[in-house]
Amino acid sequence: MAIPGSGLAKGLAVTLRTMTKKTVTAQYPDVQPELPPRTRGVIGLFEENCTVCMLCARECPDWCIYIDSHKETVPAAVPGGRERSRNVLDRFAIDFSLCMYCGICIEVCPFDALFWSPEFEYAETDIHELTHERDKLREWMWTVPEPPALDPRAEEPKEIAAARKAAEKAATAAAAEAAAAEAAAAAEAEARPAEGEQQ
Repeated sequence: MAIPGSGLAKGLAVTLRTMTKKTVTAQYPDVQPELPPRTRGVIGLFEENCTVCMLCARECPDWCIYIDSHKETVPAAVPGGRERSRNVLDRFAIDFSLCMYCGICIEVCPFDALFWSPEFEYAETDIHELTHERDKLREWMWTVPEPPALDPRAEEPKEIAAARKAAEKAATAAAAEAAAAEAAAAAEAEARPAEGEQQ
């Protein structure tokens, strides 16, 4: 059976414990907060990686990403080859007044064109200025932190392993060519004195 007034005593005990603790006030904006490195602040666009696949705009639940593009014909790389067409980005904009910072657009991008930046101070007095065009989104890329280091015990990524093998193979082939060229030059140098002696 509960003692009458025990709930009140527990509540007052919490109040007394809190009253004895030192208060901590964040002095923002004079002192910037210490944010985790992968904080979701604003989205940056790495335009060179964007292929205008429209996946981010299609998957966005708020429909706050606006993309315009046109097709260009690329001439054939080799004689007799066929021309190809590619999408060229004309407009990439994100309306941050609609964005709910879910990060779906960044996750679904297959070419790593969108990144989180921890910057959060981009309030505007006019709501229309919260629509950031691609130039503004490109500027946010300078504030994107480096990705965390890989676990030293982790397996090497396949792409890096393949690139290393290709580089080693190319270096071996170049060394073999250089050795063959030196051997040919040495043989030619030896043949010249022999020809002079015969004359």
